[in-house]
Amino acid sequence: MTQNPEDHAARFTEVAEEYDDDSSEEYLACASGVIEAAAPEPDDVVLDLGAGTGAIGLALAEDAGRVVLRDLSEGMLDQAREKIADRGLSNVEIGEGSFREPNYDGPVDVIVSNFALHHLSDEEKREAIRIWAAYEPERIVLGDVMFFEEPDPSVSFFSPDVDDPATVGTLVEAFTDEGYAVADVQRVHDQVGVIVTHRIGEGDIVPGAE
Repeated sequence: MTQNPEDHAARFTEVAEEYDDDSSEEYLACASGVIEAAAPEPDDVVLDLGAGTGAIGLALAEDAGRVVLRDLSEGMLDQAREKIADRGLSNVEIGEGSFREPNYDGPVDVIVSNFALHHLSDEEKREAIRIWAAYEPERIVLGDVMFFEEPDPSVSFFSPDVDDPATVGTLVEAFTDEGYAVADVQRVHDQVGVIVTHRIGEGDIVPGAE
């Protein structure tokens, strides 16, 4: 991580009120891809990590049994709380938590995260995915800044001073190392994508396995 968690939280708290109004087409397409792929059942518990203002988790609340939002930025969470109140949602839990310390110990069926994991170094991303997998959700859906090709510095969705995006291959490897098969990789842009995974169960055929 190129910036400590407290600084990240403070940075996003400063822009929380305007955050939803400053979204690129690629961000919105990525968010839509995550929402569609998450597809929770009526009894499912969804854990949204790096939830921000709740764009992903709250969109899933109508279909899920319960949604748990976690973010480090209190300002972003305040925006999410306003949305929850405005929409009269009663099946959403909200609180402080990070990728590697979600501060949640209940059941999870689906984990989602959008445009946030790239704040961590590659090793920290692996550690986070390891922690996510320990919940044993059926699906993990990640939308994020990720490199399909060499990044073009003239068209970027991140700041090198504070962000550290991974290649698609690095992320896929991290998921498969933790027992998750990659069902789909959606290329939104050369630097933006959605990775859809599911937990490998007994009897599943793993590509490349003997």
